[in-house]
Amino acid sequence: MAALLLLLALFATIVVPLSGEPVGVCYGMMGNNLPSKQEVIGLYGQYNIRRMRLYDPNGEALNALRNSGIELVLGVPNSDLRSLATNPSAARWWVQTNVLNYYPAVRFRFIAVGNEVVPSNGGGDVLPAMRNVYDAIRGANLQDQIKVSTAIDMTLIGTSFPPSAGAFRGDVRSYIDPIISFLVSTNSALLANIYPYFSYTSNPRDISLPYALFTSPSVVVWDNGRGYQNLFDAILDALYSAIERSGGGSLPVVISESGWPSGGGFAATLDNARAFCTNLAARVRDNRGTPKRPGGRLETYLFAMFDENWKSPDIEKNFGVFYPNKQPKFPIGFSATGRIGYSDVYGWGNNVTSFRSDV
Repeated sequence: MAALLLLLALFATIVVPLSGEPVGVCYGMMGNNLPSKQEVIGLYGQYNIRRMRLYDPNGEALNALRNSGIELVLGVPNSDLRSLATNPSAARWWVQTNVLNYYPAVRFRFIAVGNEVVPSNGGGDVLPAMRNVYDAIRGANLQDQIKVSTAIDMTLIGTSFPPSAGAFRGDVRSYIDPIISFLVSTNSALLANIYPYFSYTSNPRDISLPYALFTSPSVVVWDNGRGYQNLFDAILDALYSAIERSGGGSLPVVISESGWPSGGGFAATLDNARAFCTNLAARVRDNRGTPKRPGGRLETYLFAMFDENWKSPDIEKNFGVFYPNKQPKFPIGFSATGRIGYSDVYGWGNNVTSFRSDV
């Protein structure tokens, strides 16, 4: 009996060394069956998820984040851009109300001024709003602690293959180039939502599923001596190339969203979502960078924490790595160092205690 108990204890909690960058998760709230804000912050802590992206300054969530140690990317909703762009006092009020009133109990990492703004529809407000928010942050002498950026999607890229030829579309250069210049001048980073899922499903004839899921056994694409074994690296390197062509040099990129749906559309299965999300998390932790920028850290936020039943179309409802009942869809290593309970992760126990911090 003693030997059996010892064996069970060994399987119940095994310390595993994980290296590299912690994996963040985006916390969306577009559902009517989601846990309370306090429960969600507790779930982040339970799974040692150390970084969060929040799309708007929800007061309940910000209060729940106090003294949690979670690093936050806080979004300025697109609907607020006009007022912040045209009125510096509105930007100061926004920063005071939603940032300074919570700092330092909440660990703000980035303020994302707008998300996937269409340059032809509201694009003119993004950079002025970024400048005004930055000035408000600088007024509090926090510009070195809290960075200001915006989140783009890959529709701004005109050329993506091969990655070394990556370039922004000609019609958006007047929008994106000044933003890149501002980010360089403020020592910030560009936030980018990168979804190999959508690239694959838009062209499954030429893009293989293993290449999209990080499961290809060998290099698929060679580009000037650089070998690409997965689509994520290729998209990110195309973005790096585009940034260079827009005068951004080695401006860092934060992957502010990436994920794979587990239902609701083509190739949207639980197995594919598991493969993509777990492999991406491992990819982030390994600190290998990309073929174009080897050895670099890839700050990344998985989309999303939960399935969100208010979203549409159906494919958008199924990106969660957790179900709304707080159960994980599959085990993921979120942190750079952690403790994994195999019995709990695989359903052998009653409580999920995966990847808790050892410190």
